[in-house]
Amino acid sequence: MKTLTRLLATATLTLAASAASALDIQPYTPQALAAAQQAGKPVALHFHADWCPTCRAQEKVFNSFKAEPGLDLPLLVVDYDKERALKQSLKVRTQSTVIIYRGTRETARVAGETDEARLRAALKSAL
Repeated sequence: MKTLTRLLATATLTLAASAASALDIQPYTPQALAAAQQAGKPVALHFHADWCPTCRAQEKVFNSFKAEPGLDLPLLVVDYDKERALKQSLKVRTQSTVIIYRGTRETARVAGETDEARLRAALKSAL
């Protein structure tokens, strides 16, 4: 019984550790972006529109990364139709644009990309 308890405890800790180091998808807020950038941490912005089929395809790929260890960064989902000032300041011209930062330094930018390997590589560029 003690062995089973230890195994369950180890499995729980392993799952918790992998969840903590996986992609964290959350809505964009200026505060979340500023906090990550000021701390020099990796952060990604996904300019998403509900009406965009490419955005929905990207969303599926990003959701599959939520359980993937090694992608320890927040993905902030930006409402493409509402965040006009942010789009203008970052020179985002199309929905389905993903911008990845390490602090304030842009490490990758892709637009219209739905390939799992390319999206993963873009996210990893900041790690």
